[in-house]
Amino acid sequence: MTNDYTLHVGTPAKEDYLGLRIRAGLTPKTAEGAAAGLPNTVFAVVIRKDGEAVGMGRVVGDGGLFFQVVDIAVLPEHQGRGLGKAIVGALVDHLRATAPEGAHVSLMADGEAHRLYAQFGFALTAPRSVGMAFVVQERRAGVVRSNSVET
Repeated sequence: MTNDYTLHVGTPAKEDYLGLRIRAGLTPKTAEGAAAGLPNTVFAVVIRKDGEAVGMGRVVGDGGLFFQVVDIAVLPEHQGRGLGKAIVGALVDHLRATAPEGAHVSLMADGEAHRLYAQFGFALTAPRSVGMAFVVQERRAGVVRSNSVET
């Protein structure tokens, strides 16, 4: 990471969060979902350049047994400068320093991102286990439809 960037510990503002997800190519999230979910962040970092949020990452979980690394995003025009590595490194350092022994830390890796995460001790779990998920699609009269997951 170069001197032009600063890493801040803290949950991204809702507007930064929503914008970074879209601009970094992640699945868009709703303002309602972000307002409900962001305050429950266990730990997060935001990378800024000239005051603008250009990268982020969060840890969510129950605070003791299970943690998940989520929302790793760097704007395309800022990629290739070690920002993703700095984000994941800060999250992992925090977890190693604060999570209880035996805590399970997981993530979903898109595409070749597993190569970055492997540098921090994450290992592929297949065939022993595979990740599974669904996304709530709509609510109507007490019925919730779901679809395959896009993180």
